[in-house]
Amino acid sequence: MSVVNAIRMGGVDVLPLIEGGKGVAISNGISAGNWALAGGVGTFSAVNADSYDENGRVIPQLYHGKTRRERHEELITYAIRGAIAQARRAFDITGGKGRIHANILWEMGGAERVITGVLEQAKGLIHGITCGAGMPYRLSDIAAKFNVHYYPIVSSARAFSALWKRAYSKTANLLGGVVYEDPWLAGGHNGLSNSEDPTKPEDPYPRVLALRKTMREYGLHETPIIMAGGVWCLDEWSHWIGNKELGPIAFQFGTRPLVTVESPIGDAWKQRLLTLKEGDVYLNRFSPTGFYSSAVNNDFMQELRHRNDRQVAYSTEAVGEHTAEYGVGPRRRLVYLTPLDLERALGWERDGFTEALRTPDSTLIFVTPEKAREILQDQQDCMGCLSQCRFSNWSQHEPDFSNGKKADPRSFCIQKTLQDIAHKSDDPAEVENNLMFSGHNAYRFAKDPFYSNGFIPTVKQLMERLLTGR
Repeated sequence: MSVVNAIRMGGVDVLPLIEGGKGVAISNGISAGNWALAGGVGTFSAVNADSYDENGRVIPQLYHGKTRRERHEELITYAIRGAIAQARRAFDITGGKGRIHANILWEMGGAERVITGVLEQAKGLIHGITCGAGMPYRLSDIAAKFNVHYYPIVSSARAFSALWKRAYSKTANLLGGVVYEDPWLAGGHNGLSNSEDPTKPEDPYPRVLALRKTMREYGLHETPIIMAGGVWCLDEWSHWIGNKELGPIAFQFGTRPLVTVESPIGDAWKQRLLTLKEGDVYLNRFSPTGFYSSAVNNDFMQELRHRNDRQVAYSTEAVGEHTAEYGVGPRRRLVYLTPLDLERALGWERDGFTEALRTPDSTLIFVTPEKAREILQDQQDCMGCLSQCRFSNWSQHEPDFSNGKKADPRSFCIQKTLQDIAHKSDDPAEVENNLMFSGHNAYRFAKDPFYSNGFIPTVKQLMERLLTGR
């Protein structure tokens, strides 16, 4: 017997079970279509999604432009084609009867151009746009142009209020719901503000209640709030369901759909998730977006942590305690370290970390020659996948297409690593050495008897399980 009833969302009655969108190619048309077919709301990622050739094979996203701007245009073309391909796959699976949403990141490169291009060419295939990673003020304008519902992702009542006052109040009729994403527990990029402590998670109930109170002030009494981040089974949320204080509530599942038969990730990735322990997901700030994000603490993440630990401040002049000379780069240009930091730097060199790379914060990080070559090559190959990137110093804004800062070698090329893990995750080595986003509840795969003996359910079986509350 189901523990939840259908709710009104986006103008139709649906089960309040939403598939969380996961880019680059992790929430696709097949996973979204099957989720919608089971009665929930399926969500595919419109962030550089896969497109296919005439034989149904994935088209590799290779870049041929000589400049970042040229490669950026190629990326936008790939993104539009891929999202349309996934929308059609989802539509075909449901026979046009299921609810399908497209998920975009506001801070992705060319976000407005991509979603506009997709909606222009996929009319009738997409029923809603879910959007986070930034403050998507213009989301409502795009939704109004194509008469689709929109679902902003926020992590506080204050953020929603700012969006409402600036833009959303003009298009209230198309606001299908508001996604509250727990900034401590959700996977992928998180909406922690500067005033919030990343080490001290807060109870989501008062935060969601504050969001509902704000929404009621704007007349949004029946607009659903979608709880995202930290949702595993509905029994743990029984005090939310039917709660008049909170109003209509739906639940978004981002991590659990990864381990399904229809999930496009490789078997090595699924097996890794099934064996995680509590604490294996790491809230960090290495992303080139500048946002916090949650990812599995694998070899990729540990290399970033060690890279950032091998860091010392420098001065271009001898000043204060910075009196020890140190030569940087092929020409050994002099900078000044403290005597203690010079000892540390020489020790790292003896361990093989002989290349010192400058950061925008007047520090040096120490890496191997091989890693230095990789970092510099990745920076040169930038295709502008973000609106602004601290790793490569790209910005999509004219006239110079630069964020005005030096490229930061403490970060990484997020497009490269997400494409690699999306398409090579049958290989355990690739899973270990690429960015693996995950919600913090992923350790529960190993503890939940539903997954005993390595059982991987179909989407239909997972939905049936969720509807029992367990």
